[in-house]
Amino acid sequence: MGNLCAGRVAIVTGAGRGLGREYALMLAEQGAKVVVNDLGATAAGEGADLTPAQSVVEAIRNAGGEAIVNGNDVSDWSGAKALIDEAVGTFGRLDVLINNAGILRDRMMVNMTEQEWDSVIKVHLKGTFAPSHHAAQYWRQEAKRHGSPVSARLINTSSASGLFGNVGQSNYGAAKAGIAAFTIISATELRRYGITVNAIAPRAQTRMTEGLRERTEEEIKRRNPRWVAPIVVWLASEESRDVTGRVFEAGDGILKVAEGWHAGPGIEPLEDPNELGPKIAELMKQARPNADIWGRDVV
Repeated sequence: MGNLCAGRVAIVTGAGRGLGREYALMLAEQGAKVVVNDLGATAAGEGADLTPAQSVVEAIRNAGGEAIVNGNDVSDWSGAKALIDEAVGTFGRLDVLINNAGILRDRMMVNMTEQEWDSVIKVHLKGTFAPSHHAAQYWRQEAKRHGSPVSARLINTSSASGLFGNVGQSNYGAAKAGIAAFTIISATELRRYGITVNAIAPRAQTRMTEGLRERTEEEIKRRNPRWVAPIVVWLASEESRDVTGRVFEAGDGILKVAEGWHAGPGIEPLEDPNELGPKIAELMKQARPNADIWGRDVV
């Protein structure tokens, strides 16, 4: 067992399986006390089962660590507040919140239902905002009470679908792009209190991704969630105090800092839209192709 996160208290949402499970286990290996939050729903967000979260807690305790189960729905305002309160009430403090819970309802945009859109946006976007809001309120109060900044960490989960786009995932991609923007803005707002805010765009083989395409055995090994956990645990530590407002791509043989939108070529504005055609055509010649911007061929 290491000491990178010794004495720190961390919440991991969606920690019963996949990425969240690996985060929780590695945090505990590095000395953290862990609140294992998982509603236990299917990958589509249906049902509830605490068994996966309980198995993670048992594994941590059997290895000599400290952990508790929490089955709250993080996209529910009062449930998210109760999650933060339970962490503080049980362990006396909270240092880290890792927002990892999510579902998939993939569908081409023209066929997507309102419910498929709303459910994904709720779990990912509100399920990130609600616990973050309550945790940030707690940390701000602690900073004011002590008269000095805290050493808190907020770690969100974006996705390549949100950063680069992916066919059939307009709901999921929009939520994940929103989380990336939320991360950057929150980092600016919360830094004064000693709170860093970063995000991970994981490349991993989990139940949410295993059916998306065929992969070789070697590719699956490279996409083991265990390869994503180290950067998350490091960001959860006090060592990461100077890193905030960043999105990291991790897994599948890479660890990269993602870079966002950049201003491209431009012209002086024109009043008459009839004059814009040739000007826009010239701009398109100067601008990078979509494939260069997004890393794939898109329209």
